[in-house]
Amino acid sequence: MSKIQTPYRYDFVGSFLRPQALKDAKASFQEGKITQEEYDKIVNDEITKVVAKQKELGYHIITDGEFRRTFWHLDFMWGFEGVEHKATGNGVPFNGELAVLDDTYLVGKIKAKAHPFVEYFKFLKQFEDENTVAKYTIPAPAQTFQQMIVPANFERTRQFYPDNKELIKDVAAAYRDVIKQFYDAGCRNLQFDDCTWGAIVGDAAKLRYKSLGIDLEEVQDQLLEVNNLALEGKPADMVITSHICRGNYHSTYFTSGPYDTVADHVFAKENVNALFLEYDDERSGGFAPLSKVSDDKKVVLGLITTKSPVLEDKEKVIARIHEAAKYIPLDRLYLSPQCGFASCEIGNKLTEEEQWAKLKLVKEIAEEVWG
Repeated sequence: MSKIQTPYRYDFVGSFLRPQALKDAKASFQEGKITQEEYDKIVNDEITKVVAKQKELGYHIITDGEFRRTFWHLDFMWGFEGVEHKATGNGVPFNGELAVLDDTYLVGKIKAKAHPFVEYFKFLKQFEDENTVAKYTIPAPAQTFQQMIVPANFERTRQFYPDNKELIKDVAAAYRDVIKQFYDAGCRNLQFDDCTWGAIVGDAAKLRYKSLGIDLEEVQDQLLEVNNLALEGKPADMVITSHICRGNYHSTYFTSGPYDTVADHVFAKENVNALFLEYDDERSGGFAPLSKVSDDKKVVLGLITTKSPVLEDKEKVIARIHEAAKYIPLDRLYLSPQCGFASCEIGNKLTEEEQWAKLKLVKEIAEEVWG
């Protein structure tokens, strides 16, 4: 069992651009030109290659690039009992583009079963060595909770859950079960990806919720409750981190706004070991909310954008790290890109070569700052 833990001084969120061979294989499989077995072999081969590339770059955390998924979040939800999905062409409006997503909804009470992602993790774990550890990324419990109460799903969900309290209880229980499945499979580093907090930051969100007659304070209480309930009983030697995101689809974003309005909840009270935070542009606001981070948490600064191929100025990034250190000690700070490179299989608008150049820059800066 590797003793390395997340976050590392130079880290990344988890997803990588899908190689052309993987895209071609997916298309061939969907067209019936290759079998499931042939497709799975290609996926395994491409994961093997992307892990080798992470090691070649000198990274100590490895992921499977999320190569087995279509969507960063929905595919995981499909692994629960009581959840169904279908492709309808619907989606969520991002900044200038529609993020096309499968409709994902309840057809019964949500319960855990043997989750396919645990088997995916087992494939990744074989690549661990004395210098690396595998981490796996899954959507946060709050993300699954919110998915079931979005307007399109609300009435359907109410057929099975008369109120949010019971839904929160069942989502948390299902997650506790899956966390144990990961642990029993040898996973000691799990990452929640969580867009729910990012969706309620800023003035626009405040106005949107007010127009819907929804109390934003109550929303925050529920997000915190479901995440912390899911973490109850977590093994002491298992690290669970959370990536707080404002949306990432084909280089577009869902929302903008500083962390100020959610810091008292997620920064201060969520029982994760570390927070991966987006700080790649002016949409993110300042570093002052970092003063609210509880003393038991580390913070990974997402100062390198995955939305653009342009490489950041090294000195400017270093200056920003030291600016953040005015609010939280430098030894509790880490560095990464602000998000994944392909939250959905469509990927962001840069090449694989540009993607790796970003990771090289992250490592170079971290080694200069922390030695």
